[in-house]
Amino acid sequence: MSVSGAPATTERASVRSLPRNVWVVTITSFLTDISSEMVLNLLPLFLAGSLGVKTNVIGLIEGIADATASLLKVFSGWWSDRLGSRKWLAVTGYGLSAVAKPFLYFATAWSGVLAVRFADRVGKGIRTAPRDALVASTVHERQRGLAFGLHRAGDTAGAALGLVLALIVVLLAQGNQVTLARDTFQTVVLLSVIPAALAVLVLALGVHEVPVREKRAPVRLTLRGFDRRYRLFLLAIVVFTLGNSADAFLILRANTLGLSVAGVMGLLIVFNVVYSLVSEPAGALSDRVGRQRLLLSGWLLYVAVYLGFALANAAWQVWLLYGLYGVYYGLTYGVSKALVADLVPRAQLGTAYGVYDAAVGLMALPASLIAGVLWQGLGSWNGLGASAPFAFGAIMALLATALLPLALRAPGEDAA
Repeated sequence: MSVSGAPATTERASVRSLPRNVWVVTITSFLTDISSEMVLNLLPLFLAGSLGVKTNVIGLIEGIADATASLLKVFSGWWSDRLGSRKWLAVTGYGLSAVAKPFLYFATAWSGVLAVRFADRVGKGIRTAPRDALVASTVHERQRGLAFGLHRAGDTAGAALGLVLALIVVLLAQGNQVTLARDTFQTVVLLSVIPAALAVLVLALGVHEVPVREKRAPVRLTLRGFDRRYRLFLLAIVVFTLGNSADAFLILRANTLGLSVAGVMGLLIVFNVVYSLVSEPAGALSDRVGRQRLLLSGWLLYVAVYLGFALANAAWQVWLLYGLYGVYYGLTYGVSKALVADLVPRAQLGTAYGVYDAAVGLMALPASLIAGVLWQGLGSWNGLGASAPFAFGAIMALLATALLPLALRAPGEDAA
């Protein structure tokens, strides 16, 4: 399949034709995101409001958490290739996250939150690459965009439902207050345990292993064995991600423009509903017209959205921007995962997804640190204000958008 133009076939795959593993993984992600999004989207409000933590520390917490997950994704993906097995690494990762998150109930300082986020992201680091490789190796290449699009739709539908449940708790516990109360946050944490446990059971009992028959040599910290286009695609992703700070900053930005805790929750529900609705048709469309067109469209939309966040001066503008932000995610996230499978052979899928996720996550640490410092400064410097991180993100995304076509058109055979 060509990644720069239209695919070689126009045959249209049906969601109903997708194999059982794709549906089981989708349900697992649906349940996991109910649990995660109930808690994690309230976390920056809990840190800033209840614990009085500054944005540079919030950026540090989110950056360390994402970087931790990303480093582990390289080795868990490679290890799944070496074992010839994906399932139980994925189950272990989901299980660890399910055990870790409830400890947020006891957090009284940012260091405690960091410890829980670290453990949760270790679980994510263990599970993500083997899970994505399991999906990619289960389906035909003509179904990759559709399969990853369905997975993202289910994942994000779970996020939307989790946010609805959290919003109900917030409204019942504290009404329309601007600051999140500690006991409200604790109630949400306790409720999040149920779907997290169900997700682990569904994956353990429902998914079938897809063995990898080809074995790889011991891991080496080199990309030399991958197609050149894959390596250049990673470079474009790194440039983009350096300006893509944690979404916690978007939540804080909405809060500074006057949205209450309940208003922020409603905002995130809109985002996730839009994201879910766009993901599956965008993935299917990428199977027909090519991945690059969808990625370029999504990244250009991201530039516009981040410029909007930089210039916003009223709460109603944030509602529109968050809806468009959901469209960006729907156009790009699943399509990027499908593109990775287009660029590497099946025996290297676990490693390739691990390296891809590592490239994203390792940049998340400097991205979030830069955003926090640009916003509120460091030491005696007071920073440039709330608009600065978003202007910087738009500039980096524009550079990546210019680089992507050059990367995917570079000489080199498509190993897929």
